[in-house]
This record gives sequence, structure tokens and C-alpha cells, in this order.
Amino acid sequence: GGGSAASAALGLVRAVQAEHPGRLGLVDADELDSATLAAAVGAGLPECSIRGGGVFVPTLTGLDHAEWTPPAGTVVVTGATGALGSLAALELADRGVEDLLLISRSGESSPRAAELTVSLSERGVSHRFVACDVADATAVNSMIADLASRSTIAGVVHTAGALADAVLENQNAERIHRVLEAKVSGAVNLDAALVEAGVTPDFFACYSSVVGLVGNAGQSNYAAANSLLDAWCRDRAARGAPTTSIAWSVWAIASGLAELGESDLNRFRRMGLTPLEEEIGQTALGRALGTGRTEVVAAHLDRARIAERRGDPSLPFRLASLDGHSGSTGLDAASELLDTLAAATPEERHRILLAAVRREAAAVLTGLDEADVPDDIPFRDFGFDSLTGVELRNRLVSLTGLPLPATLVFDHPTPAQSATLISERLDERLGTPADAATHVCEEHAAATANGPATSAPADDDPVVIVSTACRLPGGISTPEELWTLLEEGREAVGPFPDNRGWPGDLHDPGASGGHSVTETGGFLHDADLFDAPFFRISPREARAMDPQHRVLLETSWELFERAGIRPDHLTGRSIGVYIGNIGQKYTEGLADRKELEGHLVTGGANSVLSGRLAYQFGFEGPAVSVDTACSSSLVALHLAAQGIRSGDCDAAVVGGVTILARPDLFVEFSRQGGLAVDGRCKSFADSADGTSWGEGVALLFVERMSTARAAGHEILAVLEGSAINQDGASNGLSAPNGRAQQNVIRAALRSARLTAGDVDVVEAHGTGTRLGDPIEAQAVIATYGQRQGRPVLLGSLKSNIAHTQGAAGVAGVIKVVESLRHGLVPRTLNVDAPTAAVDWSRGRVALVTDPVRWPTGDRPRR
Repeated sequence: GGGSAASAALGLVRAVQAEHPGRLGLVDADELDSATLAAAVGAGLPECSIRGGGVFVPTLTGLDHAEWTPPAGTVVVTGATGALGSLAALELADRGVEDLLLISRSGESSPRAAELTVSLSERGVSHRFVACDVADATAVNSMIADLASRSTIAGVVHTAGALADAVLENQNAERIHRVLEAKVSGAVNLDAALVEAGVTPDFFACYSSVVGLVGNAGQSNYAAANSLLDAWCRDRAARGAPTTSIAWSVWAIASGLAELGESDLNRFRRMGLTPLEEEIGQTALGRALGTGRTEVVAAHLDRARIAERRGDPSLPFRLASLDGHSGSTGLDAASELLDTLAAATPEERHRILLAAVRREAAAVLTGLDEADVPDDIPFRDFGFDSLTGVELRNRLVSLTGLPLPATLVFDHPTPAQSATLISERLDERLGTPADAATHVCEEHAAATANGPATSAPADDDPVVIVSTACRLPGGISTPEELWTLLEEGREAVGPFPDNRGWPGDLHDPGASGGHSVTETGGFLHDADLFDAPFFRISPREARAMDPQHRVLLETSWELFERAGIRPDHLTGRSIGVYIGNIGQKYTEGLADRKELEGHLVTGGANSVLSGRLAYQFGFEGPAVSVDTACSSSLVALHLAAQGIRSGDCDAAVVGGVTILARPDLFVEFSRQGGLAVDGRCKSFADSADGTSWGEGVALLFVERMSTARAAGHEILAVLEGSAINQDGASNGLSAPNGRAQQNVIRAALRSARLTAGDVDVVEAHGTGTRLGDPIEAQAVIATYGQRQGRPVLLGSLKSNIAHTQGAAGVAGVIKVVESLRHGLVPRTLNVDAPTAAVDWSRGRVALVTDPVRWPTGDRPRR
């Protein structure tokens, strides 16, 4: 039926048909009765119309045109400083228009305005620029009223538009509204303003798009907007106002809406739409107006290419039905292939399908041969994006007759993986031969025969670490620099920072009120530096941001660089952000709080920490800020792994951060007697006398192993399992509980399907306190230490860089990742002797006080 919603739906469905060919049909009916509808659907046509009980197929036909001469007066051109608007202005000038009013959002300040002025002046045409957003009805009314009072409005050419492309699954209300507003609201506002001014121009031409008629993958909102614009033009013409909707095909030039790459243009060429050159644009407007028709398509059709693809359901139906051909569903070709595959062995079937995937992938990316598409290289490495990925999926659907996901090239990102998926779908349709089933079962049995007996659910696709990044005390800015410090047995503690406004008399060995017993810790002395423009953040907002937010943003960028991942390729995906940190009242100490109002809440909120990173990169998975004190980053890692395993996200940025904006922690722990006077953590040492505070940021990028392999990411380490718990009742609110620590160790081992004897090295908390370290060591002895053979090796990074709090756990993970890679367990510093508060003879645990080569054996390093 008619109406705005129905008209928009027509275009949207055509685009969805391009993304999911064969999944749905489109029936446009004035009235519906069940018999006619059944006949229309039974015909198997992708699109038809029912009018007066008859079923009609839409098609394109050629049009004759008369020479068109513009009327006297002023012609209004919207979007005039865009490429298409400029071409329209030049054509109107060449055809004899006397005066032009050139409208765009930027007006005369547009870079193209000066060039256009020169061209129009050479043609002797009077013109002026006006800055006006045609989506603003009030502004349009004022502009048209002013023009009508001074001159005759002879015509309007509405070229303004906007794009916000996305496949249907990623469309949202904001994207749809943005496109509809620019394309349709502008036309409606112009018309209303003309009616208000009592003016009916001799012509009113709207720039529509062929996408609204034929559909195009990734442009469902744009197709909806143009289909609606076409319908609006028909309604305007029906009330006696001369109106022309020109559905332009794709342009070979930059249209001003989007910069199309060669792969985009090739995609349209394969549809039979040869991109329009600039010369076309300087004549086609007048030719379209000369047809005298309300709806015109301006396209360069490659009829030979269209004829070649008839029978391909991914070819738009209006093009397939050109010159009376109805097209076909392509089921005959699919049936022939199915017959061939049904007679093949599983190995032959996979080989045939792999060759087909490679051949079709090469066809989508014009210029490649099948030999140029290796089996195991991700599609993205050949330049596939969401739209070319949909096209490849459509070609494979046409070839096999099987339903395949629109995200095929992302979910199964190599030709071999895609071929495997298609093989599995064919097995479901054809039935898996008995010998193939036996073969699969034997493989599975061999893979699991030596696995540990456990009640935990099997997971053959573990979470892995594919990138690490950090900024830590001692000027450490990379994991490699951290490893150098560890390998050389150095420490990174130093004096208090002098750029934070801390009291000059903060240090007092006597620890009188408001002072610190130490003047040493582990600091990022350059934490005040931040490249705000790089992250498109204003200087004012940057000043209000907790420095923890700042260093997290910078280090996250490095995390992606180190993995070879372009963050913009993850935008809109379900990427989680799990960040551990410890709250502080940064914004309360700012001297210019009044000037920073409006940014103070987001600048200082812990909850915003993870959300800011997700917002910066456009990630749409969970964003979780974790504050469980010094375990924060490890709890964040546990939650991230659970999120990936449960499907909450596909991958995650995970880690922790602490930057000490104020010295309160030093003062408080000095009063409690919990700080080492020399500012050094003596982990598990007999001389342990308290912790040493530090700061930093440590991050990991984690994802499924299959995802990492498919994307070609280097796997640095595997996270086999993890667990979290609470101490429950203990000897004081902040006192640890040894039994609870043993329980969480055992739970983590069960999660990993390992025994204590499978683990070579334990990177411990090891803060250097007299209370906490003995309890932790005893828990390790009672669990990991109860083994035969070589002892488990125990150490702590805090002896090198101090206790970095919210970042401490993942900083320790990065240490172990480097240790795994280099085959060396670095020594723990500041140990005069293992603490005498622990009976070390009760288990096989060795405190690493000298570097030790990683134990060798016939199993992975753990």
C-alpha cells in the first residue's frame, strides 16, 4: 500500500534482499486477497506488484527526451558545494540559467565554493552562496521567503544527502534518521517553504539514487530514504506541482557523500552499473528533465554484464528483468553442484568447495585469480570489507543453494574455514557418509584421550593473549623494556614525582601525622603528558580527566599497534573492555574546578574509565570497570575470559591502571606501619617490612584461539583457566585468609583442567608485608607444593617495580608472558632469605632468588 512507511520499507527490503538473497520476497499491493497473494508468492519472484487483482513485474525501460531549456528566473540548488551539486550548477549555467542560489551547510566557506565561483563567473552567471541546513525548516522558510521577495523562483534542484552505511544487522535509529533527514526532510522543507511563499516553480528536481530501486548491500537506510523520496515526488506531482525524481547510479567521481574505492566501484560494475563519469553529470540533468516524467533513472547499464549474470539471485531483480527477462533463482546451477558433491567423498567435497570459495573470492576482488587466494590467509588481508564480504556470501549462496551467514568472511575468515562451514551445511542436507562420521569420531577420540579427567566442561577453543602493552615505573614503555629490566635484575623505584603539587615536606621518617615514612616508590614521572588532539579530546576536557583515563587511552592504542590490529576495523563489534583500577578523588584536588564544569563527573568517575575506551574506539561489547583493590586487574581478566567464553564479547581489552594523583595512600599506610621505609618490596623475604607503592598501566588483548589463528595474530600465551573468591571471615577486615586462598587456587586449576604438578611457575602477589606474604606462601605450599619431582618456582614482580595496585596483577601476567617466551624465570629481588614465618619444608616450592632456565619437559610451559 501507499504511505511514507510503506514507501521507505520498499527500499529497505530491496537492500536486505541484496544482503540476504533468496531469503524474502517483496509484494507491493494496493489491495490484498489470499488467492492473488498466494499466486504472487508461488511465482517465486523476488519482487512484484499487485494492482487490480493482476500481478506485475517491475522493470526498467529506455526513455526518449526532448531538448530542455530552463525557464527565466532564479534556480535554487541544494548541496551546491558538493560534487554533484556543483555539476548541476554548471549544467544549469551551460543551459542558460540566469541566476543561481547555491545552498549548502558551509556556504561560501566551503573549499569548493571558490572553484565553483570561477567556473560560473566565466560563464557569466549571476550567483550567490547561502549557508543553510535544509533539514532546518525555520531556516529554509526564511531563505525562500527572502528569495521570493526579490526574484522569480524558476526551479529547485535538491542534491543534498548523507550516508551512514551499514549492513542491516548494524543499522540503528540514529543512522536511519541521519540519512532520512538530509535526503527527505530537506525536500519536504523546501516544498513547504515554497507553498508558504505562494510560489510554484516550473521544475523541482530531486536527486534520488538507483539504490532505492535495485537495492544495495550495506545501504538499507539509504535505499529506504531514496525510495521514500521517490514516493514523495510522485505525491507532489499528483497535486499538480511539476516534480522530477532522478535516481542516479553510482559515480566514478567522488560524489561528496562518500569516497568510493576501486573495490566499491568494481562491485557496482559486477551488478551491470558502469560508474558515471563527470561528463554525464553535465548533461544528464537536462536530459532527465526533458523526458517530462516524474521518475527517471540516470545510469550507464552494462547490458552484456547483466545478461551474463541472469540466473544469479544476487543480481538485483530490476536489472535481471531488464528488457522483459524475468531472471531465475539460480537453483538449477545449485542443484547441479549438489549432485556432484553428493557423489564425492568428504575429502573431495571439501577440495571442490575450497576451490569454489577461492574462485568466487577472486571474482569479487577484480584483478585476482584463484591462485592469488591462498587457503589459510584471512579474507581481510585481500581487502574484503563488510560489503564485499556480503557479495562473496551471496555468490556462494547462489552457487550452492545453501543459506549462509552474512558475516561469513568474519566468522569463518579464511577460504579453508568458509569451505569447512559449507561442507558442514552440505553434510546436514546430504547426510554425512558413515565412513566420514567414523573418521571424525576417531579424530576426536585421539585429541581427548590424554586429556585430564575433570568435571569441568571441555573447551577446545581457549582464550589466548595476542598482545600486551604497558607503561610502568623506571621509564618502562614496552613489555620488551620490562623484560630487559627483569633479565638484568634491576629495580625501577625512585623518588616522589615533583610535578604533582605534593607537599615538599611529605617525607618524615618518624611518620608524624600527614607524612610518609618513605620518599621512594615506583612512578610514571611523565603521567602529566597527554596528546589530547590525537584522541579528539579538547584541552579543557583533558584537564578534567583523571590521568588514569589518559594513560589508559595511550597504552590501549599501543596494544593494538603491537598486535597489528587497526582499531577502526573493530568499530561496532562486540569487543569487551574490562579495566581494573582503584578509585581516587582526582577532580576534588583541581584548582580550576569551576572552569572545568561539565567534564568533572566523567573526568573522575571510575565507571567511565572502561566506557571511555569503548567509546573512543566504538566497541560495543561489555565495558566494565573493576575495583577489587589490588586484585582488580586479575578479576578483570577473569571476567573478560568468562565474557568471551559465554559470548558476551568476541574479544577484549583487559588490564588495570593506577596513577597516584594524591599522596594520601603513603600517609595512611605510614600510620598503619604498612610501608617499607626504603620503598622496596621484599617479597617473601625474612627482612620484609612493608609494601612499596607504585603506579602504571598494563593491558592485554584476549580472544579465542580460533579467532587469533584465523586473523593471523601471534599467540603469546593461553589462559587455560581462572577463578575468583573472597576471603570471608578472617583475622580483620583487611587480613587475608589462607584457607580461602587455597580454595581459589584449586578452583583455578579445576577451571584449567590441570593439576598442581602441571604448573612450573607461580607469579605471586608478594607485597612484602609481614602478614600477607606468609599466608600467601603457605597457600602456595599447600596446593602447588604438594607434588612430586621438581619444585614449583615462586616470585613477584613487585620486588622490581613496587606495588602498582590496580595494574599489578596484569603487570605480573606480562612478566610471565615474557618469561614464557624467553625460557627464563627472572629472580625476585631484595630477598635476604626466605621468610622464617613459613615452614618451607612442607611442600616443594622454591623462591627464585637467582635466574632459572624454564624447566624443560614434554609439555607446554605453564
